[in-house]
Parts: sequence; C-alpha cells; structure tokens
Amino acid sequence: MIVPLEPSDKPTSQRRIAEGDTVVVYERHDAMRAGAVRVGGVLQNRFGVFRHDDWIGRPFGSKVYSSAGGGGGGGKGGKGGGGNAGGFVYLLAPTPELWTMVLSHRTQILYIADISLVVAYLELVPGCVVLESGTGSGSLTTSLARAVAPHGHVHTFDFHEQRAASAREDFERNGLSGLITVNVRDIQGEGFPEEHRGAADAVFLDLPQPWLAIPSVGLMLKQDGVLCSFSPCIEQVQRACKAMRSCFTDIRTFEILLRTYEVRDGSFKSASANEDTVGPLPQKRKKNCHSRRKLGLYSDEFLCFG
Repeated sequence: MIVPLEPSDKPTSQRRIAEGDTVVVYERHDAMRAGAVRVGGVLQNRFGVFRHDDWIGRPFGSKVYSSAGGGGGGGKGGKGGGGNAGGFVYLLAPTPELWTMVLSHRTQILYIADISLVVAYLELVPGCVVLESGTGSGSLTTSLARAVAPHGHVHTFDFHEQRAASAREDFERNGLSGLITVNVRDIQGEGFPEEHRGAADAVFLDLPQPWLAIPSVGLMLKQDGVLCSFSPCIEQVQRACKAMRSCFTDIRTFEILLRTYEVRDGSFKSASANEDTVGPLPQKRKKNCHSRRKLGLYSDEFLCFG
C-alpha cells in the first residue's frame, strides 16, 4: 500500500513485510527494482541470492544479506546465519517517489522534479478531484493519488487500451484502486465525459495536441480550477497557450532544469608563498568538463499552467 486510505491505516514504512507485499529492493541510488514477495521466491543479483522467506516478518527498511551459496539465509532475527559474507540490499516500502524510479516504462514518464512542480501548482489537497490524460506508465498518477488521499480521486484517461489495462494492474497491486479510476478514451477527439462537468479541481494534460482538449477542460473545471499541460516541444506550448487564452487567466510556462552534484571529500594545498619561496608557484589547469547536455543535466520539457 503506497498511500494509507484511512486515518487508522499505518503507513507502509511502519509495517512488517508480508507475503504479497510490493517491496523496492535497493542496491544503490541508481539500482533499484520492485517485486512482490512470494513464499519460496528468490531474487538473484550481483550481490548474491536473496530468499523471500527471509524477508517476511521484517520491518520495511531492513538491511538483508544474501544467502551463503544460495543455501543459508538471513534469519529473521539478525543479519543472517552465515550469509554476511555476501552482499546486501535494503527492503524499502514503495512510495510515489520510489515507484517513479522502478516502474515499467510503457511510455516516457515524468520524474520527480517535474512531478513536484505539477502537484504544487495544481494546488492539490486531500479531497480534490483530478482529471488526467494520458495515463502512460502511471508515474504522475501515483503522486496525484497521494496528494488527494484519502478522500479525493484521480480519474485518468488513455486512448491505448492495453496501456490502460497495465496501469490499472499496477494501481491495484499498489493498493490505489480506491483512489484512481482508469478509463479508455481519446480525450483529444472526444473530450472529457460529461459526468465530470464542473466537478474537477484540477486537470493535467500530457498529449501530443493538448489544444484540442482545452475547450473540454474549461467545462470540467470548477471556478478557479487549475489546468497543467506538459509538452516536450515549444511549438506545442505556443499552440496550447493560444487555446488557453479563450477561457483561462494567469497563464504561465516553466522549463524544469535539474542539476545533480556528486560531493566528495578532498584536500587543497595552500597556494600562498612564504618569504623564502623563489620562482613561480605550481599551477594546475581545470580539466575540461563534458557538455551539460551529454551528462543529462538539461530537461527539454515545458509545463504550461492556466
């Protein structure tokens, strides 16, 4: 369960792992995977063999060691009988942020930097109703559900039937069926269903031609509701903004640029000369860096709010 549905529900991070739970297996920040815990199940990776039976009953967040030779095991009480010679992983509770990192990519997805801005500017609070098109891989949808829980709802639409079915299975597996309804519908061609007219607090569009859906969005939103359109191309942004001007005010466009730093310990030698120094001081040239774009430091997506 990624999101508690009732005030009495414990967050997944405070529960113990049980059969059928989804667990995020953390190797390092850029190597994680999600899987369901099964009695008799086995995970094999570069750090060794991990038996699911050794996970059941442990708290989420536990550090577990690989089984020695695939046989011994990390007993529930400690680090594992004889398994400590191998590698280890952490068993993390799934959160929307972690799910974005480990989900199956059926489409291009939104990542945390984009998602955080979207959720903030849509002004989502518990109890809100959100319309989304298209569903894609469900990355943003999961975060939207967390923002409106426990009494709000996300109605998400995708024209691709198989993609919608796969997303529905993911949401059911993660315990989000009570917060998310998946629909198959071409929003660009048909617009949003009339049943949502005047009922939505916010609408999110991730479509190749969002301007075709904007007239329908204006009918779905409550007074002072917010629309966000996500586009990878500035020409799409221009056409979407032109369509928004007919029924929206306070239109703003953002480009999200995320820069990641790797911090390491180091030492610096003094460059100052003492009175006895003769001759030039040693100098070093700064190494050339790879281009920022090659390092993936730039994002080419644009968020347009109205």
